[in-house]
Amino acid sequence: MAGARQYSSSSMNPSTRITRSPLLLLIISLTCFFLLFYTFSPSLPTKHISLHNPNPIQPNLNPNVHYSFVDSLELFLKTSGTRHLPDDTVGDPATEDLQRVKKLDDLVWRTETARLYDDEHNLFVNSPVRVYVYEMPAKFTYDMLWLFQNTYKETSNLTSNGSPVHRLIEQHSVDYWLWADLVAPESERLLKSVVRVHKQEDADLFYVPFFTTISFFLLEKQQCKALYREALKWVTDQPAWKRSEGRDHIFPIHHPWSFKSVRKFVKNAIWLLPDMDSTGNWYKPGQVSLEKDLILPYVPNLDLCDAKCLSESASRRTTLLYFRGRLKRNAGGKIRSKLGAELSNADDVIIEEGSAGEAGKIAAQTGMRRSVFCLSPAGDTPSSARLFDAIVSGCIPVIVSDELELPFEGILDYRKIALFISSSDAVQPGWILAYLRSIKPTQIREMQDTLAKYVRHFLYSHPAQPLGPEDLVWRMMAGKVTNIKLHTRRSQRVVKESRSICTCDCRRPNNTTFFVDP
Repeated sequence: MAGARQYSSSSMNPSTRITRSPLLLLIISLTCFFLLFYTFSPSLPTKHISLHNPNPIQPNLNPNVHYSFVDSLELFLKTSGTRHLPDDTVGDPATEDLQRVKKLDDLVWRTETARLYDDEHNLFVNSPVRVYVYEMPAKFTYDMLWLFQNTYKETSNLTSNGSPVHRLIEQHSVDYWLWADLVAPESERLLKSVVRVHKQEDADLFYVPFFTTISFFLLEKQQCKALYREALKWVTDQPAWKRSEGRDHIFPIHHPWSFKSVRKFVKNAIWLLPDMDSTGNWYKPGQVSLEKDLILPYVPNLDLCDAKCLSESASRRTTLLYFRGRLKRNAGGKIRSKLGAELSNADDVIIEEGSAGEAGKIAAQTGMRRSVFCLSPAGDTPSSARLFDAIVSGCIPVIVSDELELPFEGILDYRKIALFISSSDAVQPGWILAYLRSIKPTQIREMQDTLAKYVRHFLYSHPAQPLGPEDLVWRMMAGKVTNIKLHTRRSQRVVKESRSICTCDCRRPNNTTFFVDP
């Protein structure tokens, strides 16, 4: 700073400024020339998101967008409170159920027929999914959100496996993110893939905004079961439910324990799930299938490593493979202890026993940002939030989970951002490390670049962002709508005795050795 003051304009005499002017002009001219050459050079790549050459397209934490569940919820409750819009439920509740259902069915037929013939040249082209959001009593919706809001700071409750309750609720808060976007004023919404409709006959799908995870964790067991039964009765009494037998209704059941006591009564509905465990521990045969249900990502536990972070961390990724978590799990998660025994003493590999909590989060975040690969084995269920923690940390996931189903796989190709290893290969002595060390640096670089590009698809936010997970939900749902209408109409016209002839239950285990397109 002292040198800068010596050469300030006040200390220079006029002759000094004049004699240096041509040199200054020459420097400025050369600088401008090189800037123009760099900008318009045809050999430079464009629109390429790289960890080592960050691009403005790279997602970042926009100060006008909330990515934190807690922060977003606080603002949502402050601005909406217990706001309710007029309910457009078709028919008078005093009318007989069959008459209400028939009236709705007639209205649906008229609406869809008009749409078919009035727009025959553009049918289904860039058409958003039309969603009717039920206006359920506050005890199923706002009361649940307020319960979380009023307790998360004061409680340190842990589940039986030691995970903080409120952290688990955040991980499975897909019900909040989708609902908050759907009920937001239309002028504030950014998504073009979905539109909220206020007449049931206009709807492709019906969204049930019941917070099943919050109620499971924060209510007493019997109180929770009673609320589940009330919610079930409320929904199944609706004429739209009776018309389709629930096939066009969406239930957010993202935690594998939530809504468990009444699931069998809503098995025709679309479930929003974290995975499709086929062991029978979480879902009974015939309850879940890729045809009707949708896999959604967990909300990551860790902070986003944005473009600047990815660039700075590239040279510090000196650990080959990293894992932090519980090594002893149930069901398919038993593979963890075998992997721990196999990998714990290897060079440039870190395998740590750890639990959730603030200290655990900091340790995991530090470890993932210093590693090239992050081990993602099955837990009690085939999936875990660890996969999405790795993605937002810029660490290439190494997935050892033979029955894992992945979010939005009809849109995203996970082979470009993750490695898939069978359990039988992973436990062979030396196999997994030999495989990882054989991967060429160019392939690693390509996967890291794609990982940086894909991260936006796993960041829940409000307002929901184009190509974010909320957007991809409705893009995937659009592919289900025609099939839902097929099964609904077929169920309406076949005679009762013939219904057993055709079923869309998926009774075969979901195994990664084969795939069936949703």
